Amino acid sequence: MAKAPALPGGFELPLEPRLPRVGSVDQVGVEERSASLARRSIKKEAKLFALELAVRMTDLTTLEGSDTRGKVTALASKAAHPDPSDPTIPPVAALCIYPDLIPVARERLEGTPVKIAAVATAFPSGRAPLDLKVEEARRAAEAGADEIDMVIDRGAMLSGAYAKVYEEVRQVKEAVGDAHLKVILETGELGTYDNVRRASLLAIAGGADFVKTSTGKISPAATLPVTLVMLEAVRDVYEETGRKIGVKPAGGIREAKQAVQHLVAVNETLGPEWLTPDLFRFGASSLLNDLLLQIRKQKTGQYQSPDYFTLD
Repeated sequence: MAKAPALPGGFELPLEPRLPRVGSVDQVGVEERSASLARRSIKKEAKLFALELAVRMTDLTTLEGSDTRGKVTALASKAAHPDPSDPTIPPVAALCIYPDLIPVARERLEGTPVKIAAVATAFPSGRAPLDLKVEEARRAAEAGADEIDMVIDRGAMLSGAYAKVYEEVRQVKEAVGDAHLKVILETGELGTYDNVRRASLLAIAGGADFVKTSTGKISPAATLPVTLVMLEAVRDVYEETGRKIGVKPAGGIREAKQAVQHLVAVNETLGPEWLTPDLFRFGASSLLNDLLLQIRKQKTGQYQSPDYFTLD
């Protein structure tokens, strides 16, 4: 086995083939490139394709203490048929909910392509004993979740306990079996782009299928520069190992324009292979309505009243 690169704190990644070295992130370069990508425009004939692609990449989300069976049932219906008056609108990628509501979502989404994603590991804080985190993730997978969105221990990450962060991801991945694992970094609490890159590589080493920016409970959540840092980490892993990892910006993406900017960043950084729901997602609750409004504008030439679509 090739010797894995050392991470700060003396921890080595037991992964074969090896991951790229952590390195450091050029803050000015990342922010300037993000600003440049955000100014890119796409041709009118490609815009409808991009908007519908963004719908297919959306994880429609409700993660509130007030969530009810009725709310999840209604949201599941919208996930499967975002615009009932237009059957050409594709379903979203997944419905993201708390684990106790998985049976409700399963009942409504049976026979549809919409995946069920459940948060776990003491979401959103990530502060709980490891055995409880692993058990919660296992139970969510056994209850029928196709995807598990776990949160890392940011306290461990910020204190340099990188082995602990890696080990939690590894054990959760082992516990959830065939379910896809999205690892939430909560980038708004990590402080630096270097920490975002380091946390991304730790999550990937632990077995993450996706790296995800945020819980949506902390501001700032998903930003284009942070997403770009994660995309570049995924690119470096792919170039060295051939392993494809997904990326999910979540929280703060509310407008179709922002979604398109992220798609441009994906295409420029990772190429068209990553422009699929299998490798890129948006975690959002309000984004879907703006996408539907913009799609209607592209098809009819007129803006539809926002009241036409349900508020979630």
